[in-house]
Amino acid sequence: MDLILQLLANGISNGSQYALLGIGFGLIFGTTGIVHFAYGPVFAASAYVMWWLIAALGLPFPVAVVLGMAFAAGFGVLAYLVIYEPLVERGSPSFVVLVASLGLFIVIANTLAIVFGTDAKTLPDFSYGIYFLGDVVVTGVQIAQVLVFMAVALALSAFLKYGTWGSAIRAVTDNVDMARIVGIDTRKVAIVVFAIGSMISAIAAANLLVREGASTHIGFFAVFYAFIAVVVGGVGSIRGAAIGGLLLGLVESTGMWKLPTEWQSTIAFLVLFVVMLWRPTGLLRGN
Repeated sequence: MDLILQLLANGISNGSQYALLGIGFGLIFGTTGIVHFAYGPVFAASAYVMWWLIAALGLPFPVAVVLGMAFAAGFGVLAYLVIYEPLVERGSPSFVVLVASLGLFIVIANTLAIVFGTDAKTLPDFSYGIYFLGDVVVTGVQIAQVLVFMAVALALSAFLKYGTWGSAIRAVTDNVDMARIVGIDTRKVAIVVFAIGSMISAIAAANLLVREGASTHIGFFAVFYAFIAVVVGGVGSIRGAAIGGLLLGLVESTGMWKLPTEWQSTIAFLVLFVVMLWRPTGLLRGN
């Protein structure tokens, strides 16, 4: 029983990280229809920027996170304006946009490796507490991941429900043609969601930077889990992306009860396949 409780605690923590990545990626994908695979390298780049601000310039962690979020927002918007928007305006097929996103992924990932090297970059003199909840052991980072996810999810939900831009984003997500007819500037909406989604990726990157550090492969795993969380939860559903990420974390963690850690990615794909066979539109399509 103690082992199961520990695995559940780990699953909730990891699932919160996946859910955070999922809602950022899902906001972009669900609103614009662009499969922004470069979301992963933007995530990685923001982690490296935050590491550099702290390790090289000596900035406090909260300041570095805010600057990292601003960097990610600018990077995401630049990717949309320079790469995606010209293709969409020319009526390029969706697979062309997809290939462009993969190309951007490769370019950014290789650039990061050239600039920062391939070794992991960890924060100097950064420590976090270890807490005992009965027989369950959790770290301060695990607790932070859950609390950060909850705060971001609630803030994003309130923004989409009550904010002016939030209403425009929901309208574009529901029906982009109708949104244009009623006068919504879909270009500005796309810029806003790329900025917000990229900022959310930077928040998730801060979690990972504290826990493991920044390395060249983290971008792949970030977009990998974000994509699966969105598809499992239902494209167009922020709540679905959150649930998909949490479910993925729980299944992945409890699966480690009987399987070696090398099977983690396989478990993620199994979750995807099972949900797609049972409910092809995802758990909460459009909700």
